Amino acid sequence: MKKNILEAPFVKEMCEATANMYRLGWDERNGGNISYLLETEEVGEYLDLDKVIRTIPTGFDASALIGKIFIVTGTGKYFKNVEKDPEYNLGIVRIAKDGTTAELLWGWSDGGKFTSEFPAHMMSHISRLSVDPDHRIVMHSHPTYTIAMNAVCPIDEKDFTHRLWQSNTEAVVVFPDGVGVLPCMVCGTNEIGIATAEKMKSFRLVVWTNHGIYGTGKNMDEAFGLIETVEKTAQIYMLALGHTVNVIPDKIIKELAALWNLTPLEGILE
Repeated sequence: MKKNILEAPFVKEMCEATANMYRLGWDERNGGNISYLLETEEVGEYLDLDKVIRTIPTGFDASALIGKIFIVTGTGKYFKNVEKDPEYNLGIVRIAKDGTTAELLWGWSDGGKFTSEFPAHMMSHISRLSVDPDHRIVMHSHPTYTIAMNAVCPIDEKDFTHRLWQSNTEAVVVFPDGVGVLPCMVCGTNEIGIATAEKMKSFRLVVWTNHGIYGTGKNMDEAFGLIETVEKTAQIYMLALGHTVNVIPDKIIKELAALWNLTPLEGILE
């Protein structure tokens, strides 16, 4: 007898995360998406892994992830509705042996499919797993102040990171590896997915100019916390914009990093 999938920890985590992201104003309407790499054995406690509901083209060659299982938000689905009806808004897929299709094991009860950013997510999973075998989460959202700060700053990731570090003492401690920044690109394409994945080899956070941010992590709390800290810091920056008298000196940023035994991204601090 299989356990109730709606009681699975990973389903509950997706429900809680999407509800919080909507409540915080990060994911309006059907904006934003999450993909979560699951353990096969754990999924097997809830689903018959030999039962494939249907297959869905991935839109790119995901051979590096063959056999991997993900729970993913669906295209056109509203984060505010996930908690009310997980099976309608979420799906569990396994990358098939051909690497170009995904096998639906559960979810999208209306016949839907994964987010249009699925290729970008999978490419980012590949990149992060190459540098961190414990990586599990890719989270994309549209946090207001992060987008606003990005709009008034140069498209320069070291400059953007430095401004964040100067605005909040927590920033360098939470993301000493910095924040990657991409220029404005068409979302939902393989091109932006490839560019994001390249940044993900060095960063856990990547800003899409005029659009939003990608955050990654070993678990939901880490990915959420990274975005949460950038957004809080960007809010401080924007509220003080044009009135700033005090910023955190580079000397203090270095001392904060040393206190926590962290190595800040090179080429930023004097």
